[in-house]
Amino acid sequence: MQTLGRLHLITDTRPGRDVLGVVGHALAAGFGVVQVRPEDAVTDREAYDLTVRVVALCRAAGATCLVNDRLHIALAAGADGGHVGADDLPVAAARRVLGPRAILGATARNPVSARQAVADGATYLGVGPAYATTTKTGLPDAIGPAGVRAVVEAVDVPVIAIGGVTPERAAELFAVGAHAVAVVGAMSGAPDPAATAARFAAVLAATS
Repeated sequence: MQTLGRLHLITDTRPGRDVLGVVGHALAAGFGVVQVRPEDAVTDREAYDLTVRVVALCRAAGATCLVNDRLHIALAAGADGGHVGADDLPVAAARRVLGPRAILGATARNPVSARQAVADGATYLGVGPAYATTTKTGLPDAIGPAGVRAVVEAVDVPVIAIGGVTPERAAELFAVGAHAVAVVGAMSGAPDPAATAARFAAVLAATS
């Protein structure tokens, strides 16, 4: 099983986004993980085609590629694993689909759900929303750095903080023990994604 990097990019497949361009900038800056997260309107064929291309970019950069929710796409495209949220397959079922060696992430918001996800086979946890975000609708209230810290202290797997993460906020999240931060809108909506990716890398270097 691969070691998880500390900067994660989650793709933004909404119309008008330059998905592969942003992935390229992130990888060039040292992001170690790219998670393909297709919007609901994206067909399986489109998700597969995108994932194959992202896997190739990740392989060339020595990075990890994961797929959100659509575990059959992860398997078909040769990704390193997947991530399941609260409304996706249960973690134990997802582990059976992916097999024992794949990376499997699960969403958690508190120590109780975090411990259960790990017991069911999650190898890392996506915890949040750390801050308010407009990238994804229907999310619960932000838990803040204190909420992230509570999960970090409850489990022994990597905790990846997600939701409203900017370079400035990344430093706060690393300070409370988050293994990594996951970035969506701060990269996909940036006027200069290369410069933004470099800022994230600088924050990580300063806290390592």
